[in-house]
Amino acid sequence: MLTEVLSRQTKWLKRQPPAGLRRHFWGWLNAVFNQVDHERIQAVGPDRAASEWLLRCGASVRYHGYDKWQQDYNALPMGPLEKYKIQAINATESCIMNKGFDYFDGLKHLEEIKFCKCIYIEDACLQRISETPSLQNSLLRLFLISCGNVTDKGIIALHKLSNLEYLFLCDLPGIRDKERTLQSLKKSMPALELELDLE
Repeated sequence: MLTEVLSRQTKWLKRQPPAGLRRHFWGWLNAVFNQVDHERIQAVGPDRAASEWLLRCGASVRYHGYDKWQQDYNALPMGPLEKYKIQAINATESCIMNKGFDYFDGLKHLEEIKFCKCIYIEDACLQRISETPSLQNSLLRLFLISCGNVTDKGIIALHKLSNLEYLFLCDLPGIRDKERTLQSLKKSMPALELELDLE
């Protein structure tokens, strides 16, 4: 019996693609999930289109006036689309990447973003957020936790978020010159409340 089981497992393992090929496939699929559909944005508005993108990539959203987090793509509300404005995003362990950040354009009510263990979040993503006019006006709180591709350059780029009130930075090994980076940020954003756990 044991020999039979081992034989079946060996055959199954032989059928599996090599690890590099599996990684390439998932990377390709994640890139597909991040394709921006501008026609969809025009048809349903920025908040609904962004919600679909975020949930497709494994993130969740919370709308203005609601306590519940939306996590199930198939359970997105179907009422009047103008009623549901994204207030907060939790992108923990999601596959969102810079390629999809056009979806942030037009989100005028987004106050909070949490990037936690996001392997595709990098400096270009933070720079893109800081240069998005709607987010420059609305974003109040940003959490960056265990995002290994974020460096000093990305953190410094956040200075364009003029209304940002709170920034939480934790476990970011890509930040090499912590003191200089934080001093630069404090100088350009003196009212910013900065909380750190970068040891």
